[in-house]
Amino acid sequence: MTHPAPDDTARELPAAPEQGEPSPRDLVGIGIGPANLSLAALAQPLDQLDTAFYERRPGFDWHAGLLIEGTTLQVPFLADLVTLVDPASPWSFLNHLRAKDRLYPFYFAERWHIHRAEYDAYCRWVSERLPGLHFRHRVDTIRWNPRRALFEVDHTRLDPDGRPHSRHRTPARHIALGIGTEPHVPEPLRALTDDARTPVVHSGDYLHHRDTLLAARHVTVIGTGQSGAEVFLDLLRHRPAGLENIHWLGRTPAFAPMEYSKLGLEHFTPDYTRYFHQLDEPVRDQLVAGQWQLHKGIDTDTIAAIHDELYRRTLDGGRPDTHLTPAVHVHTAQRTTEGTVRLGLEHTQQRTRATLETDAVVLATGYRQRPLDPLLTGLAPHLRRDNAGRPQIDEHYRLRLDDSITGHVYVQNAELHTHGVGAPDLGLVAWRSATILNTLTGKEVYRLPRRTAFTTFGLC
Repeated sequence: MTHPAPDDTARELPAAPEQGEPSPRDLVGIGIGPANLSLAALAQPLDQLDTAFYERRPGFDWHAGLLIEGTTLQVPFLADLVTLVDPASPWSFLNHLRAKDRLYPFYFAERWHIHRAEYDAYCRWVSERLPGLHFRHRVDTIRWNPRRALFEVDHTRLDPDGRPHSRHRTPARHIALGIGTEPHVPEPLRALTDDARTPVVHSGDYLHHRDTLLAARHVTVIGTGQSGAEVFLDLLRHRPAGLENIHWLGRTPAFAPMEYSKLGLEHFTPDYTRYFHQLDEPVRDQLVAGQWQLHKGIDTDTIAAIHDELYRRTLDGGRPDTHLTPAVHVHTAQRTTEGTVRLGLEHTQQRTRATLETDAVVLATGYRQRPLDPLLTGLAPHLRRDNAGRPQIDEHYRLRLDDSITGHVYVQNAELHTHGVGAPDLGLVAWRSATILNTLTGKEVYRLPRRTAFTTFGLC
């Protein structure tokens, strides 16, 4: 996703010359992942809006390192960029299939959960056709111009090699930040990820290192969520029986299934989002910490596939050389003189410690919200924060700024602490985009339902 560059890079080029003061855009989006791509798609038919979206990458790219063959989305295909708000949109997944002459094959395939690679291809199809998307543009800073009562977005156009080409400034009435997340690497392992001698890679880069990992004598997968399960299964399927040599470790107390009951899924509805936003900050923080199985568990099909593969390898009387151990914390990591990695492990329930020597490590340790502060340096004095120093975000996804700022900064997938576990969920992407557009235009350009769940989450 788009994120700011170091200051020395941002000053390499003079700003492009401007003829007077350019007309402001109604909305400038920063980052083009699924969230802002949804916003751009739903904004496209609104003639009253002049929009532009900027992204530093050369094109749309959604978790390319995790598009393992056969993996699927954990949400139904209706959770595309637009359908749950506007099923007649030309930017729907079904219209993508029609454009590719794939509607009948999809119909007979009877797929509710589509392949992850198929979702990536659909989003790229949209991104290549939507007007107003500007790839190879790195946004450097955002500031408020009180004289014009507008935001100013400074961005650098990059050449095909990723080098700065020219600098530009776009005025905007409103901003939408969709800069996404970044891989999380636990502190003990950070120094090892930069050393190419022994592969220590994040699962987000798994496919880029897959051949090296398959060739390693022993592999350790750290992380017991969906990504860890998919990596473990792929390694298991492609390593010889009896010589698997895989450890799978994680901090959770079990290899737990994701909560996928129909009423449980109502935590990913607008109803729950509104309820969650009204709660006190300490209550919200406590809830998020306790709801990990809603979004960090493993889907039951993947768990079943892992067990089936392990069981198949016992049919001749043997047993796979694998170790699946939950409730384990990696507290130290160091490279040995032999080129292996020695991990210091602690069992969080037994309070016992051990070491594990391995030839390669895959960190399925998830993602963290990319920090907003570097982009918002120019707005920092105006930004209201909660008791933990996080930006306050209102129910319409706007940063709370002081009254001297008359424009709005909308945020996408950066509001877990204010809107709950549905913040990163693809099923709420279209609804959030429509909420932003309704608020921005001051009218109901998209009709949103008043009730979306059978559960009543509060007494009032």
